[in-house]
Amino acid sequence: MFRGRLWRHPDFLKLWAGETVSVFGSQVTILAVPTVAILILHAGPFQVGILSALEFLAFPTLGLVAGVYADRLRRRPIMIVCDVGRALALGSIPVAFVLGLLTLEQLYVVALLTGIFTVFFDVSYQSYLPALVDRPNLIEGNTKLEITRSTAQVGGPAIAGLLIQWIGGAKAVAVDALSFLLSALALASIRKPEPEPRPADGSAATGFIAEMREGIEVVFRSPLLWRIAGCTATSNLGSNMIFGAVFLVFAYRQLHLSAAVVGIVFAIGSTGSLVGAFLAGGVARKLGIGPTLGLTSAVGGLALLAIPIALLGAPIAVLVATGFIEGIAVPIYNISQVSLRQAITPDRVQGRMNATMRTIVWGTIPLGAFVGGILGTSIGLVQTIALGGIVSTLAALWIVLGPVIRLREQPAPVMA
Repeated sequence: MFRGRLWRHPDFLKLWAGETVSVFGSQVTILAVPTVAILILHAGPFQVGILSALEFLAFPTLGLVAGVYADRLRRRPIMIVCDVGRALALGSIPVAFVLGLLTLEQLYVVALLTGIFTVFFDVSYQSYLPALVDRPNLIEGNTKLEITRSTAQVGGPAIAGLLIQWIGGAKAVAVDALSFLLSALALASIRKPEPEPRPADGSAATGFIAEMREGIEVVFRSPLLWRIAGCTATSNLGSNMIFGAVFLVFAYRQLHLSAAVVGIVFAIGSTGSLVGAFLAGGVARKLGIGPTLGLTSAVGGLALLAIPIALLGAPIAVLVATGFIEGIAVPIYNISQVSLRQAITPDRVQGRMNATMRTIVWGTIPLGAFVGGILGTSIGLVQTIALGGIVSTLAALWIVLGPVIRLREQPAPVMA
């Protein structure tokens, strides 16, 4: 974090600064929008599940399309447009609230629009980093970006909870809208010219569908990539059965916690993410890439499985502990697998590889939220949390039962 070549890379620092502002702002929305739905618009588990599902629906439906455009066009302009679009969509929420016009249907539309912009931004963003920094610096770059995300998870929820308590959830969303505008300005200030997208050579696919298919083949012909995709997708399915639909309903209505307390619980528990981000490089070197991925995916799932213990007493302590343990595991897993993906994939297909991976691994997020909403309404909140934890824990089998577990070191970067 405090050492490395990228401290002397001004354009990376601009990218990092913009992302820092954006992810801190997004922590407000993550808590504020479902809080508005639950406490102001009286939404139940099913409605909250739909809201979360719509936010991620664009990943399975538009992810592959975004990948083709991320390889055909320069990625930075795509990211700037997406930041501005998200700012406008989220900014409509406080405006509608002040005018007395806010409805659950508007939240659905905003969730869908921000999800569309996010899928194009994220695919371009992960594909842009290898063009901005040298391949040997990818782990350092991803570590710094992950530490930012983890730091935001520590401070963001507490700030979000207090902000919601102070000015209300709808008005608090304005903070996130402003953060996206600041991120767009930071991206616009990057001076390093982005390479012209390479046209396909004689042996490569041409045409929109053919290019999309080539990105899919990059993932499914790699015994490492498709198993990582399966692990992450299964983990996301289980965790979003919990957090995408029932967790906040469980916290507000069964544990009787306030928005401010929930924000503080998230913040304290998320200190584990910061710890995990700092430990990621050392853990991967000590255990090896494959064992690191297998262990962290299993530990994260077991932490989710323990959430219902909060009903037995000391709910704040239990939620903090489970959040802390999961927080350590997630960034170690993410830094290791994202750096591995970027290193073994040629730049010409980075966008389509990332799009295919995102389509798979984020495609299960709306499914998990939808299933969690149905189960939370039909069989109960606690039972849904337990099932989600079991599914997330079983995700480790994708790593353990295959060649990934035998991978000890980061492969040599693909330079072509």
